[in-house]
Amino acid sequence: MNTLEVGRWRVDAVVETAGPTRPTWLFPAATPEALAPHREWLAPHFIDAEGRLRQSVHAFVVRSPELTVIVDTCIGNDKDRGGRRPFHMLRTAFLEDLRAAGVDPEAVDVVICTHLHVDHVGWNTRLADGRWVPTFPRARYLFARREWEHWTAENEDGTKRILADSVRPVLDAGLAELVEMDHRVADGIWLEPTPGHTPGHVSVRLQGGDADAVITGDLMHHPVQMAEPGWQSAFDTDPAQARETRRAFCSRYADRPVTVLGTHFHHPTAGRIVSHRDAWRFSVDARG
Repeated sequence: MNTLEVGRWRVDAVVETAGPTRPTWLFPAATPEALAPHREWLAPHFIDAEGRLRQSVHAFVVRSPELTVIVDTCIGNDKDRGGRRPFHMLRTAFLEDLRAAGVDPEAVDVVICTHLHVDHVGWNTRLADGRWVPTFPRARYLFARREWEHWTAENEDGTKRILADSVRPVLDAGLAELVEMDHRVADGIWLEPTPGHTPGHVSVRLQGGDADAVITGDLMHHPVQMAEPGWQSAFDTDPAQARETRRAFCSRYADRPVTVLGTHFHHPTAGRIVSHRDAWRFSVDARG
């Protein structure tokens, strides 16, 4: 993604991994026949020549003269994910790429996790001398209280591992804040409740002067869900609520001067929602 200016905010994406995904792995309904009507408008950015969906795992760096915010922290290195690919024991240059984008971990003021799934909390911590320590040592980490309560009530081993190495060390260090789903972070940046993918899932709204933007989180994983809002991800906690949230989100932001930043949208990542027949499409030509 190219740098986006939203008034006083500057937004960049720092990519951890990117590449093609088998459509039905992500959306069971995305058969070749179902995707066929969408291939022309999705190409070339969001679908490849073989019909695979192009995706990205990235963090958004949101900066103003007074504040440096990271939204979602990707997968992380050295994390035991029970052999589950593509998340298990990853080794990437994410921190080096973050520094190359002009951000030292020590300079980050706020970390926002849209939800507590594996690919959104990983770089909350890093391995140092055999223990997990906060990657951003002076940041406030914001987690929705509803999200935290949901996942800490889970008994599944994978969830326990994620919390143990990527979330609890932040709380133990006294850096975490459990906040409401409409929490205002600072002037011009706040959380927007978008539940369904997970119970406490939030998006992030940005406003600066006459410019507006919204970071989706995982209320949708790919632009094709604007045209097919009923296509659920295999990872949605409450599929019915997730569908309702997607439709409401698209209706709310369609045909408005609001830049949409997809948390898993492949480069160029930023665009606008435009109405099309009885649903919507994503236009990168209308971004900014």
